[in-house]
Amino acid sequence: MSLRSRFERAAALTILALPAPMLRGLFGTPPRSPDGLMLDVQSQVLRQLQLLQGTREPQETGVARARRYLDRSGPLLAARVGGVTTEFRTVPGAVAARRVCLYTPQGASTGPRPGLVFFHGGGFVLGSIESHDGVCRELAARAGVIVVSVDYRLAPEHPFPAGPDDAVAATRWILANAESLGISPGAVGVGGDSAGGNLSAVVAQALRGEPRAPAFQLLFYPVCDFTRPGASHRYFSEGYMLSKSSMDWFEENYIPGVSKTNPRVSPFHAKDLSGLPPALVITAGFDPLRDEGRAYAEAMRKAGVDAEHVCAEGSMHGFANVTAGLKESARMMAMAAEQLRLKLSS
Repeated sequence: MSLRSRFERAAALTILALPAPMLRGLFGTPPRSPDGLMLDVQSQVLRQLQLLQGTREPQETGVARARRYLDRSGPLLAARVGGVTTEFRTVPGAVAARRVCLYTPQGASTGPRPGLVFFHGGGFVLGSIESHDGVCRELAARAGVIVVSVDYRLAPEHPFPAGPDDAVAATRWILANAESLGISPGAVGVGGDSAGGNLSAVVAQALRGEPRAPAFQLLFYPVCDFTRPGASHRYFSEGYMLSKSSMDWFEENYIPGVSKTNPRVSPFHAKDLSGLPPALVITAGFDPLRDEGRAYAEAMRKAGVDAEHVCAEGSMHGFANVTAGLKESARMMAMAAEQLRLKLSS
């Protein structure tokens, strides 16, 4: 982390640690959503700090600069956890080898550990192993699982179906070669945030019924339906981390000319959701993607899947990356890691 990033992290954490009444006095009373939710005061502060910083939308800066920014800002407020070793390897993708990073928790282990194949968010255009390093470290440490973070191809250089093709190919190889990675073959989940949650859901559908298939889905505020149904897309179209204009830009880059109801684009539109592995879908109360994530969890339940939905009501999109500064984010991450541990050890 650069000197600038260390300074920004220290300053933000100092401000976020102030008592709630002082934060409200400095940054204003958090807003309420049209359906009655109140933004968490620390999320309100983070929102205001970004406005004061003049953070620009990715469509304004262009792909290259937006990628550099997310790689720098993604880990900025991630929790610092120890006891995790990392190792970079390559695994087969759909057309060429893809880089992966293995996050292995230290400590006594009598055999292979459960594993999680992780796909980062970033609208299918941005993001990397580096931008979500903190998320993967925290999941590995808290859940006691080996996390394999996959560097899948990104649009616009590689639009749909490159991302899901790589995700399916990499997961299939990891499942088949789990023991060589120190992972128990029968206890491998898939997970990710936002675009990565979408890819995780697509992978679970694609590998359903195969001899080696994911045993669990961990979906943080996933993209489930590119038709953008639900009131949350109207309520939070601007000012809450993920704007309509940025989603339009991601969509234009990722699925030009592709049907929005293609189930490999929008997993909600799959004709049959039965037989999928158990799932935990975590949404944010102040997120355009909130309602489609909840709808996907409900659709899986109706199809007989053990699917749980939890909403971090006071949080915004991207909260998994800021667990060092936001108490609700840390609570959600602890809950997710505990469920991951339980589901893959049962």
